[in-house]
Amino acid sequence: MEKFSVSLPLAGEYLTTVRLTTGGLCALAGFDVDATEDFKVCVTESLLILKRNGFSTANILFTVGEALGCVVEGCGNPSKKEEGLEDEISRALLSALLGTVDFVKDAAGTRVEKIVFEG
Repeated sequence: MEKFSVSLPLAGEYLTTVRLTTGGLCALAGFDVDATEDFKVCVTESLLILKRNGFSTANILFTVGEALGCVVEGCGNPSKKEEGLEDEISRALLSALLGTVDFVKDAAGTRVEKIVFEG
């Protein structure tokens, strides 16, 4: 299993860069266009949840093996902790595309785990 990680500020055009990176990894994993778009949406929505909840940076760990996996983690101390309607919509979208998604909140921050697709 190979690992690829990215750390980024949750601002500006960095989300576009992550979408392009995610698309490239999906291409390497042999995903079709629909599966690639679904995976990019899941990574982007995960980052948006973290951004809306006050995280200023995020770490993304991609794992490439029999499936392409991803863990998205918010870093630092979030400035707010309320979930709004946009977060509910993002979580519903992730659940619809992935089935089960784990949202972990601990002292180190928030992680969105089990973003796993099989091509």
